Amino acid sequence: MRKYNFSAGPSTLPSEVLQQSAEAILNFNNSGLSLIEISHRSKDFIAVMDEARTLVKKLMKLNDTHEVLFLQGGATLQFAMAPLNLLKTKAAYVDSGNFASASIKEAKKIGNIDVVASSKEDNYTHIPKNYTVPTDVDYLHLTANNTVYGTEIKTFPELHVPIVCDMSSDMLSRDMDFNKFGLIYAGAQKNIGPAGTTLVVVDKTLLGKTGRNLPSYLDYQVHIDKDSMANTPPVFAVYATLMNLKWLEKQGGVAGIEKQNKAKAELLYGEIDRNPLFRGVCVEEDRSLMNVCFFLNDDEKYKTKFDQMWKEAGIVGIGGYRTVGGYRASIYNAMPIEGVQLLVEVMKELERTA
Repeated sequence: MRKYNFSAGPSTLPSEVLQQSAEAILNFNNSGLSLIEISHRSKDFIAVMDEARTLVKKLMKLNDTHEVLFLQGGATLQFAMAPLNLLKTKAAYVDSGNFASASIKEAKKIGNIDVVASSKEDNYTHIPKNYTVPTDVDYLHLTANNTVYGTEIKTFPELHVPIVCDMSSDMLSRDMDFNKFGLIYAGAQKNIGPAGTTLVVVDKTLLGKTGRNLPSYLDYQVHIDKDSMANTPPVFAVYATLMNLKWLEKQGGVAGIEKQNKAKAELLYGEIDRNPLFRGVCVEEDRSLMNVCFFLNDDEKYKTKFDQMWKEAGIVGIGGYRTVGGYRASIYNAMPIEGVQLLVEVMKELERTA
């Protein structure tokens, strides 16, 4: 029996994507070669890369001003690449969680950073709001979803400056106007595909204005000019991502999967609010659709029993982040509603047998 994986990442993938990827590892396109043996310059893999980038553009409804790249280094490398490519004099950042804080730390090594809002003093239990973005900044950096604390930006500001956004944990999970962002980056291992590649969407009209002579790999324009093939790409991760993007398209695209994600989140949050043995972590208005964080009201009395129950039910990966504790159920795109229903049943059974 396949278990329900609620891990924050690498996350669960659809069974059909795993099957297709496994077959490609053994025999890619009936070539008699494994996907991970073929040349990344071969016509077969170039077709994979081209199709993956094209499908991202289609799913996100991107204008011609925006380019799609598959890079390496995770969101962590993007913490530095974003300011290296876009920061001329000063940038504004919002500190809404531990990864937002990490992006600020890296950006400060490159230039002048103005932290315009933070929820750190409240243990990141809400998204900062009602802040002012200075008129003299090159961009505003936001982190769309915070995996550790389970908060998510619901509405993005309308600004006179570009928005740079880390969407690592909610990319392609909800419909929005992606063209309003100057730069989006996301590690693949939540909703996009397996670990090993990073999706970058950049408005190319913003590039080449900092005056920096960047190392080639750190220059977005180099990757654009080379069609995301400036060096050997992570061939398996890109292929599996393509399979996952095709699966997403069959779900009705981003708008279709958003409906499923909302239904899963409403089901789980509804049980947390109803069940007297549990409570949520963050303020209700900022609750994430992707990472549902919650506590037992009495750890000493119920934790051992609850942990045994969900493990025996075939559930894995719901332990909370080490600095927060409690529980975190990550219900990314590929988590079926049946998995959420099972977790809810375990929570109800704990209440019945308490």
